[in-house]
Amino acid sequence: MSVVVAGETAEVVELAGGSAFRLLVDASGTGGAAGVNRLTLSAGADGARPHRHLLSSELFYVLDGQAEFLLGERMVTVAAGGLVVVPPGLPHAFGAALGVVADLLVVMTPGMERFDYFRHLGRISQGLEAPDSLLTEQHRYDVHFVDDPRWAMARASGS
Repeated sequence: MSVVVAGETAEVVELAGGSAFRLLVDASGTGGAAGVNRLTLSAGADGARPHRHLLSSELFYVLDGQAEFLLGERMVTVAAGGLVVVPPGLPHAFGAALGVVADLLVVMTPGMERFDYFRHLGRISQGLEAPDSLLTEQHRYDVHFVDDPRWAMARASGS
C-alpha cells in the first residue's frame, strides 16, 4: 500500500502558544504499518510529558531547531538533522529547547489509530478538557504516563 499526503491537506491541530500538530497519516491509512505526524513546537514548549509505549517504537526526526529528550534516565538535546528512536517500553518525554523552536517529524511503528489522541491534546491545550481526561485512554492510544520528576526539573533548570 503506498501513501501520498499533500502537505496542504493535512489536518492541523492547534496547541497553546502557537505549537501545532499536522496529522499526516494514521495507522488505518498505512495498513497498520505506521502513524505519522509533524509537530511544530514554539520556543521552549513541551511536546509530551514522560510516558512510554508498550507496543510501538517512536521515531523523531528533527526538521528544524532543537529538541530536548528525556530517554530513560538521560537528557539529550538534538539539533536539526538529528534522529531519535525510542523502543517500546522506554520512558521518554520531549520538547523544544529553551528559546528555540522545534519542528519534528514523528513516526510510530507499528501504527495505532492516534489522531483522536492528538485532537484530544488540542482540546486540553485550549482548556476544553481537563489534563487528566487522557488517563482513561492510555491503553487505547498506547500512551502510558509515568511519574518522572527528572523531566520537570530539567525543563525548569533550562538544561
